[in-house]
Amino acid sequence: MGAPPQSSNSTPLNVLIVGAGCAGPVFAQVLTKADPRHKITLVERHHTLRTGGQQLDLKAEGVRIAKGLGILDALKGACVHETGMRFVDNKGKSLMRLGINDSSHQGNSLTNEYEIMRGDMVQVFYEGSIAERKRIDDQGENEGSLTYKFDTTVTEMENSDEGVAVTFSTGQKEYYDLVVGADGQGSRTRRTTFGPDIEAKAFQSIGVHAAYYEIPREFDDNDARIYFGTDSRMVMTRSGDRSKTQIYLFVMNNKERHEKMRVVQKQPLEQVKKAWTEMYDDAGWDCRRFLDGLKTTNDFYTTELAQVHMPKLYSGRVVLLGDAGYCPTPFTGMGTTLSLIGSYVLAGELARHGDDVGAALQAYHENMRQPLKIYQKLPGGGTKFYPSSKLGIKIANVLVWVLSSLQLHRLAQWAIGMVGGNKSEWDMPVYPELNMNVDKEVSEDKKKQ
Repeated sequence: MGAPPQSSNSTPLNVLIVGAGCAGPVFAQVLTKADPRHKITLVERHHTLRTGGQQLDLKAEGVRIAKGLGILDALKGACVHETGMRFVDNKGKSLMRLGINDSSHQGNSLTNEYEIMRGDMVQVFYEGSIAERKRIDDQGENEGSLTYKFDTTVTEMENSDEGVAVTFSTGQKEYYDLVVGADGQGSRTRRTTFGPDIEAKAFQSIGVHAAYYEIPREFDDNDARIYFGTDSRMVMTRSGDRSKTQIYLFVMNNKERHEKMRVVQKQPLEQVKKAWTEMYDDAGWDCRRFLDGLKTTNDFYTTELAQVHMPKLYSGRVVLLGDAGYCPTPFTGMGTTLSLIGSYVLAGELARHGDDVGAALQAYHENMRQPLKIYQKLPGGGTKFYPSSKLGIKIANVLVWVLSSLQLHRLAQWAIGMVGGNKSEWDMPVYPELNMNVDKEVSEDKKKQ
């Protein structure tokens, strides 16, 4: 089906999107669907798509939007087929097992209906945007375009209420009606547009440092595992149906180690690996074996986990999208879904407001308040609940095991701060201008009922 007719006074936009992760390509596809006359350029600082990274999930409104874009089947085909989540003690004994959370829930059951490796998800989003543009071009549309430019960064922006003059690392200069910063939690677009004072207030650490890497597959089943170690250490493993096991190491609310890791993560890679090895050498369970894999892995990544809370999502004609504007942290499980929600709302308001881009950006900011209030909320009230001492760990493990044995799984989740899973309380707006059929019920479980 072609794009809906545009009003005669609606002028197509020249749009720059910074970042080809999850949010950028999705926004490009939604905007192209809304009006194929838009000229869209997407720049990525890496020389190609970044296909590495750990496991992401998609739920609630994110699934509805993916279906409306026609990419849900491709996402289903990319799923890792994780079968559940086990909590284990220092001997690997299962204390509690949780099943799969269906896609209609926002929740925090960790294993969800759509669990996808980040690289596979980015590839689906990228190919979806390319296919959308090709479909339109094949219909004979001679206005508009979609262009990806890799190994390219923005070096300077002159922002105003009318547009943005941009200088690229290639030396090229271009004027855009709108610049969309979709360049992640550490967004350079955010820092340069809003300045150091707002950046310092917006970037809110949750007091957790994390390391991610892969090793050869460790387990026979497809369950993920979580282990709580002493001294505020937590380990998670995820394999699904893949040939490798993802290792996640977390330092939880330990002020001394938190400050140390802030310094360490700026050091050369081998020094960073050494610090994590020393920190987890005596953590128990299978950590020493996991650390053997750390020595040779080539996809190691470490970061400080934070949320981004912006007082305003735009300034002039520069607007933030996804983690750049409202990173919720991986602990919420809602980062990818918020990226899709933001793409949908921003494109919808631009389509609805025609030439009044300023009004569209203000409406985007206002309409994102409610989903951000809901989906940025950390499960269990935050990360303060994690036990640290040997006694605390033992008591927590016994409590979880007893409650699980009595089939009181919800209460057990509450005991370890993971209660969530309620359906969305947000009434997602409908934008006929986007030429998308966004159904309310898309869960496979619901289709079978």
